[in-house]
Amino acid sequence: MSQAAMHAWDPKAQSPGVTVDPLAIDRLDQAAAADKTATMNPAAQNANEFTGERVIPGQVDDDLWAEHIARYAFAARFAAGRRVLDLGCGTGYGTAELARTARAATGVDVAASAVAYASEHYPGAHFLAMSATQLTLPDKSFDLVTSFELIEHLEDWQTMLAEANRVLDPQGLLIVSTPNKLYYAEARGESGPNPFHAHEFEYEEYRAALASVFPHVRILLQDRMESFGFYEPKGATRADGHIVRADGDPTQANFFVAICSQKPLPGTTAFLYIPSATNLLRERELHVAKLRGELSKVRGWLDSITTERDQLLTQFRDLQQHLEEQNEWASGLETDLQSVQARVAQLQDEFMAEQARATETVTAYQKHVVALEEDVQAKTEWALDRDKYLNTALDQLEQTVTLLDEAEATVTERTAWAQSLDAEAQYLSAQLDLVRQSRWVKLGSKVGLGPRLDAGMGDSAVVRQDDRGIPD
Repeated sequence: MSQAAMHAWDPKAQSPGVTVDPLAIDRLDQAAAADKTATMNPAAQNANEFTGERVIPGQVDDDLWAEHIARYAFAARFAAGRRVLDLGCGTGYGTAELARTARAATGVDVAASAVAYASEHYPGAHFLAMSATQLTLPDKSFDLVTSFELIEHLEDWQTMLAEANRVLDPQGLLIVSTPNKLYYAEARGESGPNPFHAHEFEYEEYRAALASVFPHVRILLQDRMESFGFYEPKGATRADGHIVRADGDPTQANFFVAICSQKPLPGTTAFLYIPSATNLLRERELHVAKLRGELSKVRGWLDSITTERDQLLTQFRDLQQHLEEQNEWASGLETDLQSVQARVAQLQDEFMAEQARATETVTAYQKHVVALEEDVQAKTEWALDRDKYLNTALDQLEQTVTLLDEAEATVTERTAWAQSLDAEAQYLSAQLDLVRQSRWVKLGSKVGLGPRLDAGMGDSAVVRQDDRGIPD
């Protein structure tokens, strides 16, 4: 049998005079979770939603809150009058609890938004933005260093342990916690590995990792357990405890909480944290009654669902029969479709053949058109030549017509002249005939006097004259 110190803790308790702004918490939850995991786990640098890795008072369920605040309640047993450093302090609620009894309490976190929130809400502690693997703090400046649920987030967790050892007084303590890898992996089930964890530890591996820096290591198990309480109705915060049998299995533990030091460790007793002192059995009975009521509702709902299911089955059978009829109709359509497809294929073949023939015809027509174009071109050239020739001939013809007109005018003129001469000749011939018939002429001819009348060109006579114009 062993003794245990029991501590009743209000999971809603905060530092005096502190109020929580839900909007500020929500903004912090989104920004701080991203800041913290971005440095702790490069694989999760884009996380910007609440993941459960950053605990914010008033924004988590009671069980998760109790799980985290219980570790600070345990660490507070070692904080009285000491200089305390809280690595990975997050929103600062734990650092503030340690500050209640510590000589001084400092919280550091890589997320600047978390440090800003902590500084605003918990003025009793001091908060700094820095990485747990790069502490800009003096050597041997703290008596107690806490690091809860941080080591599993770090790729370079060895450096964090070395830094914690550097800033610790040689007589100081490091209290560091981490989930049990075996239990944690099983508990997450289908959710798979936590994307924010860089390295998780089993019990012996965890002991060896801590022992590589601290020669004195004691690992405690953190679990939920069954118990009975004896307490006054109001005001009870401290209690004695009695553990009848401690047979915890490290492989089945929820969390490992280790106390480490360069010097031999002080004796410790088991610590029980009670989130709320109440009749758990009564709560369970009430919860069972509530579940029974819900079960009754579920059964009524199930009966209703069963009735609906039967109706749906009837509808299903009707639909199935209708479907079979439609399938038969569809089968007939499929046969018709196959026939149509065959006819379409036949028409396509005929179309291809017609298309081939049309192509041949078009090719022949094209050749004929080319020949016609060549013939038209030749005839056009010939027509142009003929046009040129005709134009030349027309010019010549116009010149000929002009000449003919001139010749015609000349002929007309000469004809008129000839007619005039003919008329004159006829007149002279008539006169000559008169002369010839004249007895005087005849008489003179006989005696050799008068003009000599010669016959020529028919009956015409020519009167010869001498140079003086006197007929011979």
